[in-house]
Amino acid sequence: MKKMMINGAASITGSENTEELFVLEGTVDVDRNAQVIVDLSIEIEASREIVWQIQTGVEQWPTWQKDITQVRLSGPIAIGSTFWWETHGLQIVSTILEVDPMKRIVWGGPAHGIEGVHVWSITPTPKGVIVNTTESWDGPPVAADPDGMSAALTASLNAWLAALKSTAESLQLTLAE
Repeated sequence: MKKMMINGAASITGSENTEELFVLEGTVDVDRNAQVIVDLSIEIEASREIVWQIQTGVEQWPTWQKDITQVRLSGPIAIGSTFWWETHGLQIVSTILEVDPMKRIVWGGPAHGIEGVHVWSITPTPKGVIVNTTESWDGPPVAADPDGMSAALTASLNAWLAALKSTAESLQLTLAE
């Protein structure tokens, strides 16, 4: 594994901290040494284009994810762009760390003492796509309750994947009519 320093959300937003992320074969990965890592997948019967459009349309997230109440994006979906969002009453600042259009997006940053890195990938299948999400959490709140944090993250990501599936499959059916 090749290590590389990448400026994370903390340094982009003016903090002096620099986030250390792992790079595997030129792609940003979650922190494989983090106290919590959750890896989930779901099959979605919709095109890669539809799933990508929904997943990267961050300012539209509140329209299909009941747990996200607001989002503001600082620029295009591109490395270094930042978005501010609120979920479960928590305000989060995330910075886009990698974009491979129609295939993969990675964002990360600090939120309430938790350093998170979130990787999303979209892989075509004969019926549509498989969406895989892997997220790492580390920091004092995670150390205080790793099992509880893992359960919370798993529940949140399962809800996100279910909402993405429902939204994408509905849109795919609408466009097919």
